[in-house]
Amino acid sequence: MTWNEDWATLAQCKQSRPDDLFVRGAAQNRAKSMCAGCPVKTECLAEALDNRIEWGVWGGMTERERRAVLRKRPNVTSWRRLLEAAQAEALGRPQAAHSA
Repeated sequence: MTWNEDWATLAQCKQSRPDDLFVRGAAQNRAKSMCAGCPVKTECLAEALDNRIEWGVWGGMTERERRAVLRKRPNVTSWRRLLEAAQAEALGRPQAAHSA
């Protein structure tokens, strides 16, 4: 499995209504469950973090959860590079050094 540039076409949520991902309260847990087995969950999350998307569930995280991640790591310049490297490491593949 490698980073997918065309991730949106493979997203599990593509089959659902867009409004299903832009909900509040307990409905967010249902929206997050759509992300559980998604093959491009990491790419989706990187997109939301890199672009500071404020609304909806992206990559299995709510806007509140993403804000907390961004506050914890304010100096990350590319979430995509960071998550891509972590994904490669988890799969046991060497990854070129990137500054994050």
